[in-house]
Amino acid sequence: MIRKFLRKVFSRKAPASEPNAKLSLSIIPFKHHGIRRNQITPCALKTATALQQAGFSAYIVGGAVRDLLLGLTPKDFDVATNATPEQVYQLFRRSRIIGRRFRLVHVMCGAETVEVSTFRGQSPDDGNDHASVQLTDQHGRLLHDNVFGSQEEDAVRRDFTVNALFYDPAKEEILDYLNGYEDIKAKKMRIIGDPIIRFREDPVRMLRAVRLASKLDMQIETETAKPIGDLAPLLQNVPPSRLFDEMLKLLLSGHALACVVELRARGLHHGLLPMLDVILEQPLGERFITIALKNTDERIRQDKPVSPGFLFAILLWHEVLSAWDSFQAAGEKPLPALFKAMDQILAIQHKKLAIPRRFDAIIQEIWSMQPRFEARSGRKPFRLITHPRFRAAYDFMLLRCESGELNMELGEWWKSFLSADNADREKLLLNQTSPIKRKRKRSRKKSSSSLAVPPDDSAKNEDG
Repeated sequence: MIRKFLRKVFSRKAPASEPNAKLSLSIIPFKHHGIRRNQITPCALKTATALQQAGFSAYIVGGAVRDLLLGLTPKDFDVATNATPEQVYQLFRRSRIIGRRFRLVHVMCGAETVEVSTFRGQSPDDGNDHASVQLTDQHGRLLHDNVFGSQEEDAVRRDFTVNALFYDPAKEEILDYLNGYEDIKAKKMRIIGDPIIRFREDPVRMLRAVRLASKLDMQIETETAKPIGDLAPLLQNVPPSRLFDEMLKLLLSGHALACVVELRARGLHHGLLPMLDVILEQPLGERFITIALKNTDERIRQDKPVSPGFLFAILLWHEVLSAWDSFQAAGEKPLPALFKAMDQILAIQHKKLAIPRRFDAIIQEIWSMQPRFEARSGRKPFRLITHPRFRAAYDFMLLRCESGELNMELGEWWKSFLSADNADREKLLLNQTSPIKRKRKRSRKKSSSSLAVPPDDSAKNEDG
């Protein structure tokens, strides 16, 4: 029964990818691919070499090979081997076995960590002594994947053909079972096997297809893209923590804007972030998100830091605005209404994306400081600029001005205030302060207390 099911996975459009079919192996020499072993990090090279010297097969795999072929710098290097996790662990003094869905070994060399995986197999009864059962839920999602197999089977078990290449650092050759090398040259993102079954196995693959295609400037192959819209609801079955991790990778890819637009075009936005519904439906929301994500992409390309908390504050802001307006329309005062809206939106997102609580404080502080930028009299601006989160809230306010949500004059005033010395700041404050007519208290006779200076605004609550 299980074997019959697994044959279905790879039967459509890729008959050579069936578990029992012999794939056509292409060996691509150095003169064609041009990747030298010295382009591999020392720890990854040392790990692969040590495994080979111990009598095992070992290759650099996945995104590292793909990125090197595209002329990009890989973020990390992974190794695949026919050694079991226990054998790898015994070979390297500084290593540890991790994972439940599929066991891996982390090999540490100084600050670098290399992930080593054992070749994955197709079924529990294929004659492999180390195989175990593949469990799925009612939607076809893999729940357990500790199935070890051959290198050929491992290639078939990977998600996209461009990620199924094996680089041998000893021979400087690339082993290609699924025409991934040709797909890279053609800039084509193609899933391995039947797209419907593979996306059901792991719905996050749909998000990965969008992210990788945008990042690598590739087109998602027609048959791969066809079922995505219909299968998008399966993302509701994915653990929120996994969705958060994938969305964070997408937003920090340096191509966040292209990814977000593509997600919505593919129908993958429902249930992830409310702003994906807003982006093309509300002019202010679209402009705000577009400007913010463009700025984020530019910072990442310049290797500047980007705060995930700041990003999610941006992406959820127009939902907060909508709730804030609703609560005020119902009679709530502005500040209590804002805090109520903030709590409501974050509570919804914790259920969908599992945004870690450690980001809540950053997000809430950025939001709650926004009304304070409009108070430009007395000592309020001076107190505001001493807030630890001022810079993030200030950048957030400038985005609101640039998108048209706030008057650009507010942003220009704050720019002038921050660049001025104390004397000029006082003048700016003076320009913003208009005389306040106070009612005179009726008293039978004047006393020395009646000659006291009127109370300074700074004595009031800074949000009052």
